[in-house]
Amino acid sequence: MQMNDLSYRIRGAAFRVHHNLGPGLLESVYENVLKFEIEKDGLNVLSLVGIPMIYDNVKFDMGFRLDLLVEQQVIVEVKSVEALNDVHYKQLMTYLRLANKPLGLLINFNVNRLEDKTSIKRIINGNL
Repeated sequence: MQMNDLSYRIRGAAFRVHHNLGPGLLESVYENVLKFEIEKDGLNVLSLVGIPMIYDNVKFDMGFRLDLLVEQQVIVEVKSVEALNDVHYKQLMTYLRLANKPLGLLINFNVNRLEDKTSIKRIINGNL
């Protein structure tokens, strides 16, 4: 499946979750319900996937955990914060690089309208 199609389907699931739950809940709630919605759409989703860090050919298990990994290709980082900050983007970019995945979606559910351009950010791994 192409990245644009995957991204579209994941965003659709996020819109359904936000429409039904609204803002103000914990990230873990959105993460679990989003996983459920994406799976309902027939996609494979893993949650809390560990990512090792490799430095100088040595593997370090640092406790990095992806919120969701869809179809082994797209990392989805779920947030429920007042506003997305640079650290959130950098976190996802680091996960993309460490996991060697092509695409990430950063989704902030703590907003009135998920459709606003500041709520869902699509990040491409430029290192591939």
